[in-house]
Amino acid sequence: MAEVTVIYPGSFDPITNGHLDMIERGSRLFDHLIVAVLTNIEKQPLFAVSERVEMLAEVTRGIPNVSVDTFSGLLVDYSHAKRARAILRGVRAFSDYEYELQMALMNRKLAPALETVFMMPVESFLYLSSRMVKQVYQLGGSVAGLVPPVVEQRLREKFPDRAVVEG
Repeated sequence: MAEVTVIYPGSFDPITNGHLDMIERGSRLFDHLIVAVLTNIEKQPLFAVSERVEMLAEVTRGIPNVSVDTFSGLLVDYSHAKRARAILRGVRAFSDYEYELQMALMNRKLAPALETVFMMPVESFLYLSSRMVKQVYQLGGSVAGLVPPVVEQRLREKFPDRAVVEG
């Protein structure tokens, strides 16, 4: 049987423990999982693509069948270039599903042999998003337990004068 490669695409700005959970669980289902950081010139990211790749490489170092890469353009073209047979997507809520379904159907139209696999995050990360992590941190809240330690450190470096709200 042929090796099955899956692409887990996203901006990962920053990577959260929810993302890491998806990576760990996905790595047990597929032979090779590529975490693909989208280079999106329309977004104003907090972390540069190179910083996100470094953080992802660090937190996935112990998972032998996971690699980290970047891409721009159509995901189906990138998937074809990597000989991936599937795309892995996380779905937290019905609103996520609606958007993800549209993307999956368009990808199927463009590349009928490419499957999309939806996974639910573990319950403890159901509400978690990169956007929420950035907002909480920038407003002085703690993100301990929401992001890997390397991300927490990088956030401290980005915002050295941030006031911490004590709980």
